[in-house]
Amino acid sequence: MKTQEARYEYLTQTPVPRLILQLSVPTIISMLVTGIYNTADTFFVGQISTQASAAVGLVLSVMAVIQALGFFAGHGSGSCLSRLLGAGKIQEAEETAATGFALALVMGTVLAVMGNLFAEPICLLLGASEASLADTMIYMRIILAGAPFMMGQFVVNNQLRYQGNAYYAMIGLMAGAIINIGLDPALMFGLKLGVAGAAISTVCGQLISFTILLAGSRRGGSIRLRKRNVRFSPHYLKEITNSGLPSLFRQGLAALATLLLNLQAGRMGGDAAIAGMSVVTKVLMLLSSVLIGFGQGYQPVCSFNYGAGLHNRAREGYFFCVKYGTAFLTAAAAVCYTFAPKIITLFRDDPDVIAVGTAAMRAQAISLPLMGVIVMTNMMLQSTGKGLKASIASSSRNGIFFIPLILILPRLYGLWGVEITQACADVLSFFLAIPLASSELKKMHARSV
Repeated sequence: MKTQEARYEYLTQTPVPRLILQLSVPTIISMLVTGIYNTADTFFVGQISTQASAAVGLVLSVMAVIQALGFFAGHGSGSCLSRLLGAGKIQEAEETAATGFALALVMGTVLAVMGNLFAEPICLLLGASEASLADTMIYMRIILAGAPFMMGQFVVNNQLRYQGNAYYAMIGLMAGAIINIGLDPALMFGLKLGVAGAAISTVCGQLISFTILLAGSRRGGSIRLRKRNVRFSPHYLKEITNSGLPSLFRQGLAALATLLLNLQAGRMGGDAAIAGMSVVTKVLMLLSSVLIGFGQGYQPVCSFNYGAGLHNRAREGYFFCVKYGTAFLTAAAAVCYTFAPKIITLFRDDPDVIAVGTAAMRAQAISLPLMGVIVMTNMMLQSTGKGLKASIASSSRNGIFFIPLILILPRLYGLWGVEITQACADVLSFFLAIPLASSELKKMHARSV
């Protein structure tokens, strides 16, 4: 475990490219494994029926809400404590960490209780058909029961990363992912639990991650979570909200976007269209997890050095991540476009599902390279405490542009309008991100001259 002095030297003096790579490699691995086990549910459930695949796709919006609240508390407290550590304010950093963790547990408990009480109307609101309603309710109830642990592990994972302890974060997430992947076929097919088995596997994996990450925070972090440090005061809630609001907007709007996408897909093509779009969403999430892992390696570098007044290092890291992130996404886009039908077939060998999935994947492959600028801009703005600009950037892809487009394009072009909505939103988000990033990068440059 690094001392405060050693951590300060490591984060402020290690060459930026090397530092980002050291911090991002374990994060990329953990994000990839997490993406794989999220995709595993879709893969294994796809072996049951198209309706079961649709059920998992419908609950994606509920899981996005859980992630939204978890990332809100995690990124909010993590970004704040990293800047506080950079400024040498240790006690405030400890109180911020404890408050963020407690906030997540409270929100997770409330969501679990309310979601299970109103499970059927929620599932109908999500777009469940008569054929998929039962599976959707079963899957959602179990997922919601694990909400406090899911949110808690999102918080501890992010707090560890922002302290430069990406290794412990990786171990926690990987352990949960391995448990999930192993339990999926055993519970779904061995014990014949079907979609319930998939949900139980997910919750068990999250519980294991939560336990290991909590233990890791006591060994690998300079900040220890203590009950006595919890402060539900206006000051700490305001600081967490300022830094966490972009994540809440990003993930919350992702939940709304998924809901609207499923509703429109269901109207235009039924359960097969929902299943096809769900597969594309999961595959693209897996690819973007590499970019997000890369960016998460940049976040502690950005926030710590920004807090320490080393703005040139925060700026250098941004351009490094955009350059190599865009190169990776360009290569991934070429693969997705070329092999789209084969990729969809791996998850569900249904001609209607394949047709929808292929068209949507190829459309999103065209805009995929633009994600480098979009994601890194959001992470840079959030890590430097620019709450308003970060919220605008994070809201663009799944909110500002996506929501109007998903309501308009299907009316004009039918199912094809559903398939191209995300790609169109990404293009518009790219052009919005450029001026948002440029304004802050110029300020950093001026301060470091």
